[in-house]
Amino acid sequence: MYPKNTWYVACTPDEIDGRPLGRRICNESIVFFRGDNDRVAAVEDFCPHRGAPLSLGFVRDGQLVCGYHGLEMGCDGKCSSMPGQRVRGFPAIRTYPVVERHGFIWVWPGEADKADPADIPHLHWAESDDWAYGGGLYHIQCDYRLMIDNLMDLTHETYVHASSIGQKEIDEAAPETKVNGQEVTTSRHMYDIPAPPFWQNALRGNDLDPDVPVDRWQICRFTPPSHVMIEVGVAHAGKGGYDAAPEDKAASIVVDFITPETDTSIWYFWGMARNFKPQDEALTESIREGQGKIFSEDLEVLERQQLNLLQHPQRKLLKLNIDAGGVQARKIIDRLIDQERAADRPPETSRAV
Repeated sequence: MYPKNTWYVACTPDEIDGRPLGRRICNESIVFFRGDNDRVAAVEDFCPHRGAPLSLGFVRDGQLVCGYHGLEMGCDGKCSSMPGQRVRGFPAIRTYPVVERHGFIWVWPGEADKADPADIPHLHWAESDDWAYGGGLYHIQCDYRLMIDNLMDLTHETYVHASSIGQKEIDEAAPETKVNGQEVTTSRHMYDIPAPPFWQNALRGNDLDPDVPVDRWQICRFTPPSHVMIEVGVAHAGKGGYDAAPEDKAASIVVDFITPETDTSIWYFWGMARNFKPQDEALTESIREGQGKIFSEDLEVLERQQLNLLQHPQRKLLKLNIDAGGVQARKIIDRLIDQERAADRPPETSRAV
């Protein structure tokens, strides 16, 4: 129930610092490691000797060494050596296209010959000294589409995040949803309202008065397969809102990479990129900590929602106006899945009459 001929965030570079990492992505068991010349490799997490997970081993001289009997695998999936054994002719295991870019390691779990690194999304904030980024990773037991629904409809902030970013004014401002090709955008703007606690702290971090009325915005952008970037911020009221000068606002991009593990579990890479005081590492850590607490509040809701849906698969769910962003995102995902399935079907042969 997910596209496979596409790029997903697999991990961050620190997760393979000196050791292999086993991670299931789109139901594919993959091990990531640094091979020759420090380049990232991704191969099937399966030793061709007895099937032990290669991720239980270690890396030596750019080779992945199985922790069971010492068989060594190269970045190309071929066995290079094994103690006391000639390995020429051993079958290679599957390799996966993998690219290190923008501070993440991206993997293509589908057909390798269709992988094009040019399709990895460009993240301008990851390549500029004018921006700072801080983030983390959550492992969540839910369908990846439930997280997309959650992020494309921020109405839930009023209830799930009442103590941090929620406020009643969110309910009172109707969102607007637009579709442009494979991008879905849901926008909400609020004017002359109090700043909630998280944004009060952000205003202080940018040397702005946190106690005056603000204009607030939330612009959620979905792109396939499962990426959601959310422009968020507040500006002192009457200064232009979203278009206010930098000295009058605190604005950021909420970064959400949602990578399916199985049909009902995900790797959720979350973070926030900001372009005010980017060199202030203490502010970066403070925002990262606050955002981490906010996202942790979603976990129980999503996991319990998933359990309910599994227990009641026959139930039809209601669709409200606020669901438009998630509905449109799912339509794009469904089209991609249908295209992959159609490409996999053998061509029909004509029969003589």
